[in-house]
Amino acid sequence: MSITKINPAALYDGSPFGMSQAAIDTDSGLVFVSGQVDWDANYALKNEGIEAQAENALKNLETVLEAANSSIENVLQLRVYIKGELGDHMKKVVPILTNRIGIARPALTGIGVASLASPGTLIEIEAVAKL
Repeated sequence: MSITKINPAALYDGSPFGMSQAAIDTDSGLVFVSGQVDWDANYALKNEGIEAQAENALKNLETVLEAANSSIENVLQLRVYIKGELGDHMKKVVPILTNRIGIARPALTGIGVASLASPGTLIEIEAVAKL
C-alpha cells in the first residue's frame, strides 16, 4: 500500500499533533480527511457561533480535498461532531451542510460529544472521499 500525506500550507500544521490533514491510499484512491475545525493557521478559532464554525470547517475540508486532487462532490462519508446535544444544533447546521455539499449526498453521521479540539470549538467535520 502506498500512502500520500496532504498538508495544505493554508491550514494549521498538524505535525505537532502527529497528524496530517489527509492521507491518500493511492492503491484504492481513497482520501481520509482529518477532522476539520474553524482554526486558522495559528490554531485559533475564527468564530464563536456554530453556523460560522460549520462554514469554515467545510471550507477547510474543501481546501484539503482540493490539495488531494479531489472535491466535495467525491465525498463518500462525512462525520459531523457537535459539542453538546446533537438535536439542539441540527436546525442551524443541516442547512449549511446541504448548501455546501450539494447533490453529493454522502453517507452522513452526526455525533454529539462532550468536547472537541479546543474549549470554544463547537463542530468538527471529517470525511472519506475518492480521488
